[in-house]
Amino acid sequence: MDITLVEARRKAVLRQKRRAQFARFLTQLFIYAMLLFGAFLVMIPFYWLLRTSLMWEGDIFLYPPKWLPIPPEWYNYVRIFSTPHIPMPAFWKNSIILVVLATIGDLFSASLVGFAIGRMRWRGRNILFASVVATMFLPFQVTIIPTFLLWRYTGMLNSLRPLIIPSWVGHPFYIFLMRQFIMSIPAELDDAARIDGCGVFGIYRHVILPLTMPALATIGIFAFQSKWNQFFLPLIYINTKERLPLAVGLYYFRAMVGSGQIHTSWSHLMAAATVSVLPILTVFFFAQRTFIQGIVISGVKG
Repeated sequence: MDITLVEARRKAVLRQKRRAQFARFLTQLFIYAMLLFGAFLVMIPFYWLLRTSLMWEGDIFLYPPKWLPIPPEWYNYVRIFSTPHIPMPAFWKNSIILVVLATIGDLFSASLVGFAIGRMRWRGRNILFASVVATMFLPFQVTIIPTFLLWRYTGMLNSLRPLIIPSWVGHPFYIFLMRQFIMSIPAELDDAARIDGCGVFGIYRHVILPLTMPALATIGIFAFQSKWNQFFLPLIYINTKERLPLAVGLYYFRAMVGSGQIHTSWSHLMAAATVSVLPILTVFFFAQRTFIQGIVISGVKG
């Protein structure tokens, strides 16, 4: 009788475990199905962008629409680099120069200022840090006219310098992020470096920089993304077509000149937009873990 009771209890426990496992499986299946559905919705605009870039101009607005570009018109991607009155290679060159120099400036200034505020002890550093953080709450629209006049008086308008030089002065958010990360590094490492004969810059070079590589990588990704997609400031500071970055240069594909008339070539515009998005997607694909870690660092640590 006791053996039968034990066997019945064992079977009941097994049934309960199977039900729990099946319920867990259904829950995970529902979660993954919702994630796939959300990913599908997010990918629709990207698919439509790629599909339009590979179609003939007359097939774009057909109804019912063509879902597949058959046959694909790959020559659209060649045409955007040889379109008259639109210097696409110059747009790419300007964007690369802007992104490289501005990103290096953001990394250098954020690491140096973050080290000075977060590690060194000097009078007024907390006040200075509070002032830097306070500038993050200043509306961007308030500083447009004074900044424009500043660059105008210095004779740097119509060039990439107004877009690059501020990165070497320091970005408030990047300084805040670096300072918070540096403060999480044990101060005993600085004392050990001083015993070995390192000065202030030796500690910065041999101790702080190697340990802050995750934060530097995060800042580099954020800086690359913001500078590559920058549209408003180049539109204000630059008035020569050949000196514009790619994000602003795409606008010229909306007003292509052909046969004496101004028209919009949607296939060429979408091809140019696809080419401009590729660097961002490539960087995110290879550095998505660092990108997500940067969001966690900037939102949780401190």
